Amino acid sequence: MPMNIASFPGRRVWLTRALACLGGTALLPRPSSAAVDDSSSLSGSNMPYAAFDALPAESIDLDGARLRVAFGPGTFEISRERIVEYVRRSARSVVAYFGRFPARETRLLILNTVSPGRPVRSGTAFGYGGAAIKLTLAAGVRAEDLDRDWVLVHEMSHLALPSLPRRHHWFEEGVASYVEPLARAQAGMLGTEQVWGDMVKGMPQGLPQAGDQGLDHTPTWGRTYWGGALFCLLADVEMRKATAGRKGLQHALRAILEHGNIERDSSLEPLLHIGDRAVGVPVLAGLYERMKDRPCPVDLDALWHNLGVRLGAQDLQFDDRAPLSFVRLALTLPFASTG
Repeated sequence: MPMNIASFPGRRVWLTRALACLGGTALLPRPSSAAVDDSSSLSGSNMPYAAFDALPAESIDLDGARLRVAFGPGTFEISRERIVEYVRRSARSVVAYFGRFPARETRLLILNTVSPGRPVRSGTAFGYGGAAIKLTLAAGVRAEDLDRDWVLVHEMSHLALPSLPRRHHWFEEGVASYVEPLARAQAGMLGTEQVWGDMVKGMPQGLPQAGDQGLDHTPTWGRTYWGGALFCLLADVEMRKATAGRKGLQHALRAILEHGNIERDSSLEPLLHIGDRAVGVPVLAGLYERMKDRPCPVDLDALWHNLGVRLGAQDLQFDDRAPLSFVRLALTLPFASTG
C-alpha cells in the first residue's frame, strides 16, 4: 500500500466507477474451462451469481469456511496459482482480525482487463445472493502488485458487517477502510510505519467541513471513507483507554459478526450496542450520538501526540513514552497478544 493519501479510502467510489467503465470490455472464454453462455453476464455492477456457478472454481478452506475462486475469461502474465495464493493470504489476514472468515461460503470472481490502469483495478462485495466479491485485475498484474494490494482485504472486511441503510454507508466503508491495514499488519503483511503514516496523512480528509451535518447526513467522499475510518479510530482509542488496553474495536466487531454478516440486513444502532456490550463500555453508541447529525471536530494533532506518532519531513517516528502509546501498540499486535 503506497504511503500516500490516495492509497486509503476513496476506494469504493473509485472502484465502482472503474468497474462501470469496464462494462463493455469484450471477454473471451478460456478454452479449457466450461464455457459461460454469455460472457457479458460477468460485467456490470451486480454480482453474476449464475455465471459464477457455471465456471470451474478452486476451493480455499478457511477453518470451517470455504472460499470458492473462479476466473472469468482472459489470461494473466503470472500464474493463476500465484493469484490464488494472494487470495489465500488476504483471507488469512481477515481471519486473524475477525477470528474467522466472515461467511461460511463465499464466491470470489476474478476478472481480467487489458485496459490501462492500476494493476488491481477494482473490487466490490455483495451479499444479496450470498457472500461474494468481484475483483478485477489487470492482465499484466505482477506478484509484487499483489503483495502490496489492499483492495481484496478491504472487500473481504465488508463481508463481516450486516448490510446497512444508505445513510450508514459511512460505517460500512469506515470499518472496511480502518480494518484493512490493521488486519494486514497483524498478519505480518504490512509494517506499522505504513499503517500510521497513511492514517496521519489521510485522516484529515474525514474531518467535518463547512456545511457538515454529521456522518449520517454528509455523504461526501471524505466523510464516507475517512470520516468513517476516523469514527473507528476514535472508538478504538476510547475503548482501549477505558479497558486499560484489554479490549477495543476488534472485540466489538467480532461480536457484531456473530450477530450477522453481509448476507443479513440490519439497522446500525443494534450493532453498536452489541459491540459496546462485548467491550463493556458504551463507546460506540455514545460516539454515534455525538457524530451522527452534527459536525464533531477532532484535534488530530493532539491525538497523534498522545498516541506517540510523529510524522517528520522524511520519516515517521514513534514515541513509546506517550500517554496512549499502549493503545497504538495494541492495534497492530495479533489478537492473542491483546485479547
